[in-house]
Amino acid sequence: MNHDRNKKAGEGLIGKAIRLAQLVDYQQESVVSREIVSKKTGTVTLFAFDQGQGLSEHTAPFDALVFCLEGEVKVTISGRPIHLKEGEMIVMPAHQPHALKALEKFKMLLIMIRA
Repeated sequence: MNHDRNKKAGEGLIGKAIRLAQLVDYQQESVVSREIVSKKTGTVTLFAFDQGQGLSEHTAPFDALVFCLEGEVKVTISGRPIHLKEGEMIVMPAHQPHALKALEKFKMLLIMIRA
């Protein structure tokens, strides 16, 4: 997974109207992420997945909201597949195994609230 380490979370974004999907670019055969908010209480991260790329099954200690900005993805939560398309969202519950696989090029906004 590629991270944009040249920018701090939210750098240059405060007080501006921005199209989220334009803040992260696709890279061939990769998953690219860009953290746009990073606080003790939670994070907001943009992701761009090339077709066929994904995140392997894992769990998180907090609920996570996934909002599909572009494309289509298969989200699997506790073995149950759910397809998300542009404009749709899902909440992945804490402590339940989940995974994502891009069915086509896919961009998402991931919001995790810790407190």
